[in-house]
Amino acid sequence: MPSNSSLNLISPIDGRYQKYTKDLVQYFSEAASIKYKIIAEIEYLINLTEVKGISIRKITESEKKILRSLYDLDEAGADMVNKIELHGYKNIKATNHDFKAIEYYIKEKIGETKLKDVLEFVHFGLTTWDATNIAYALMLGESIRDVYLPALEELEDKISKLANENKNIPMLSRTHGQSASPTTFGKEFRIFEERLKRQVKKIQSHVLSVKLNGATGNYNALSAAYPQIDWINFSKTFIPKISKLRGVKLEVNLYTTQIEPYDSFVELFDSLNLVNNILIGFNQDMWRYISDGWIGQKPVEGEVGSSTMPHKINPWFLENSEGNLGMANAMFEFFARKLPISRLQRDLSDSTVLRNIGVAFGHSLIGFKYLNNQLGRIVVNKEKALKDLNNHPEVITEAIQTILRREGVTMPYEKLKDLSRGKDITLTDIHKFIQTLEVSEKIKKELLKITPENYTGLASKLASR
Repeated sequence: MPSNSSLNLISPIDGRYQKYTKDLVQYFSEAASIKYKIIAEIEYLINLTEVKGISIRKITESEKKILRSLYDLDEAGADMVNKIELHGYKNIKATNHDFKAIEYYIKEKIGETKLKDVLEFVHFGLTTWDATNIAYALMLGESIRDVYLPALEELEDKISKLANENKNIPMLSRTHGQSASPTTFGKEFRIFEERLKRQVKKIQSHVLSVKLNGATGNYNALSAAYPQIDWINFSKTFIPKISKLRGVKLEVNLYTTQIEPYDSFVELFDSLNLVNNILIGFNQDMWRYISDGWIGQKPVEGEVGSSTMPHKINPWFLENSEGNLGMANAMFEFFARKLPISRLQRDLSDSTVLRNIGVAFGHSLIGFKYLNNQLGRIVVNKEKALKDLNNHPEVITEAIQTILRREGVTMPYEKLKDLSRGKDITLTDIHKFIQTLEVSEKIKKELLKITPENYTGLASKLASR
């Protein structure tokens, strides 16, 4: 078996589910991490050359293109960085430090160009985490924009379509698992769409905080080298520039230790966690509707539902989606507990945790894709849903007692409770009860018109756009 086979990979993210997560590779792989750190370093270097009072020459537009060409990191480039870190490269001894390896890689590449006179301003006055935290913010922001939100919005659109198509189809509600006032399929779909829409807006507008202030957050090295430079203002102007350049929402945090405290990361993860919880609830409701026979599943030729029961079409897409969303949330919740805490001015326990952000995104994306697959092969079983609804005529007792209250009838709730609570009653039983009431014939006719099918309130209107 070839060593690069997906069958030999430990993580299902890169193995079994690789077809669903491959779009995340360019944001969260080790090579992608190297690329984004190079972006942060190069943009910092370019901005340094534009500050008056620093002993570095201003570079030309063509030289900026040379520097930015390093963003096109190929496999050989990533391998070179890896060699510098772990084994050494040419005259460079192994750094055993991932970011120093990136710095040496940039210098090696620049040293081969007319920019070799600016080599020592690569990573000038910075700590590793100045560039790294910017890199992670870019990875997050761009992956959210390019992969996560499109996948989520595709789900949202499918749920919206189901809401539109089924807005007038009545169904039995259940509260506490018991029969309750009817609703429509469309309105129940619309609820989840609206919940997702609210989170999408929050995620789209979310701003990630980053820092650029040195080893303990005080610009010590930079202000020692160039005390006349307003380094606080440099941070304030540099971060909006890179934010605009990359098309993501970033803001500078001036008050940090060696690391930015990740509060804005955690706020984002909390939104992603909530999205997953919304979809877990949707998965579970859909699973129940399928179990009740209210939603049917279209068979696909060649597929097997059970290894022993030939008749089965299992809703395993929903179940797999639920499991992956839960896996993602376990990680998002851990991120929220871990990342905001660091001993004094810095400890490294956050580093290995951050390398797993892509894993959480991967599980979320798999959850989206599996649910998307399921939504493409379902249909509302109107006949079965109506049959089950009409088997529960007791749900209209709410309407009857409310109208009787309007008419001033004494203790109508209690009368309907005696008739229906804990009993199997029919619509005929309810009609007989109505005929015994001391109300006008007009009110009796009004009550007799109420059926489980038409007692859906404003559900159809709510489900409509």
